[in-house]
Amino acid sequence: MKLDILAFGAHPDDVELGCGGTIAKEVKNGKKVGIIDLTRGELGTRGTAETRDEEAFNAAKILGVIMRTNLEFSDGFFVNDKEHQLTIIKMIRKYQPEIIICNAIDDRHIDHGKGSKLVSDACFLSGLIKIETEDEGVIQKTWRPKQVYHYIQWKNIEPDVTVDVSGFIDKKMDSVLAYKTQFFDANSKEPETPISSKNFTDSIIYRSRDLGRLVGVEHAEGFTVERYPAVDSLFDLK
Repeated sequence: MKLDILAFGAHPDDVELGCGGTIAKEVKNGKKVGIIDLTRGELGTRGTAETRDEEAFNAAKILGVIMRTNLEFSDGFFVNDKEHQLTIIKMIRKYQPEIIICNAIDDRHIDHGKGSKLVSDACFLSGLIKIETEDEGVIQKTWRPKQVYHYIQWKNIEPDVTVDVSGFIDKKMDSVLAYKTQFFDANSKEPETPISSKNFTDSIIYRSRDLGRLVGVEHAEGFTVERYPAVDSLFDLK
């Protein structure tokens, strides 16, 4: 199954929060999109690994992606080493995405920056012919995506490119709120966390509105890039 876009998140809900609007838009445009979660978010204060599994499944249905899987790395303790890199390389070679989207390059949660670098390094290594991997007993072909984009999470990182997600913000919010254990619920008896407040949920909308304001659209999501984006003409820029 070849994908157009493969989005990675250190935890279930990272992808929805970071680029849910972009994914919903590209799915509507006919692109084949998949999601890979690195961990089950088992160290999260609220909910359990099992509830996160169910929530991730429901969120994937809302966004319309054609595959979602979890690598079950250790939440909080996975590292950027050969073993973890090879696991991701196998996924990249299996799905051969043109574009990979992954965690913010720097963020409040230590797994976000780690996950970002881990996936980025695996993207490069996946293109090296002398690294051999197998999938179901078959030697995989090398594959390196054309672009690696990093979404923006807790910290307000200045984006290199933006995507107009006007018309898709409701679907993004539906996918985020599929994680019922994680976000604002006035009736919840679980401990409060930085992302369980109403302020945080509201911030998803006002961040997209503010970024949209800056680029002249209703809503936008921002990304950082690893190499300069190129256009055929200056007139291609909106």
